[in-house]
This record gives sequence, structure tokens and C-alpha cells, in this order.
Amino acid sequence: MYRKIVCALDIGRSQKGERLLRRAAALVDDGGEIIVVHVVENVPSYLADLPQAVVTDAIRDSQENFENLCHRMAIPAIVTIRTGRPATAILAIADERKADLIIVGSHIPDFSNYFLGATADRIVRHAKCSVLVERG
Repeated sequence: MYRKIVCALDIGRSQKGERLLRRAAALVDDGGEIIVVHVVENVPSYLADLPQAVVTDAIRDSQENFENLCHRMAIPAIVTIRTGRPATAILAIADERKADLIIVGSHIPDFSNYFLGATADRIVRHAKCSVLVERG
């Protein structure tokens, strides 16, 4: 169905990540590519002045965790870790890789983002390809 799928995962939600990764594996064409993406958000300096080592460790740990997840599930995927704003980074990767589908999870919304989570909402509004939003 899809040649290149960007699958955006959150390290804090492992069960949802497994569901999203299984969905990507079911939808990717034979010979297609799954790109697992996780974004380590920057902490504004007015909130905390984190040493660079903390960010570097978070990137390394995320890379290892997602590579292990893909290996454990026997799903071949390229793991990409970025820093910055999640929606912006996910959209950039989808553009760079010429993805034809983005799979993203969404949480139960509050009043500020009633229909979708804030990240999922931004991705749906700005993506140049199809987007599958997994609720729950």
C-alpha cells in the first residue's frame, strides 16, 4: 500500500508505540521502508539550563530503545532521532524521505486541542502526504 512510512513514536508510551509499529508493518509494501521517528524536545532555557550531556544521553537512549523495539518485534526499520518541536521535526523527516504516509498517535484531547492532540493536529494540517492518526 505504501512505499515509505514515517512512524512517529513516543518513548513514554511503549504499548502505543508497538501498536503503531505493527500498523506500519501491515501497511508497508514489500521492499518498502519504515522510518521510526522520535523527537527529543528542547527544554526552553528559561525553564531549565540543561547540560548538553543530558540531551546527548536522551538521544542515545532513544536510539537504543527504538532499535531494540524494532529488533524485538522483528520489524526492519530505520530509526531516526531528532531534537526540536515534534510536529516540525516529523514533517521535515517525512519531506526529506518523501514519505507517502505518516502514522502518529494521539492522546485524549483537552479543550485546547479538542479533536486531536497538539502534535497530531499540526501534522494533519501541514503534511504533504496521507496521515493515519491512532487514537487512544
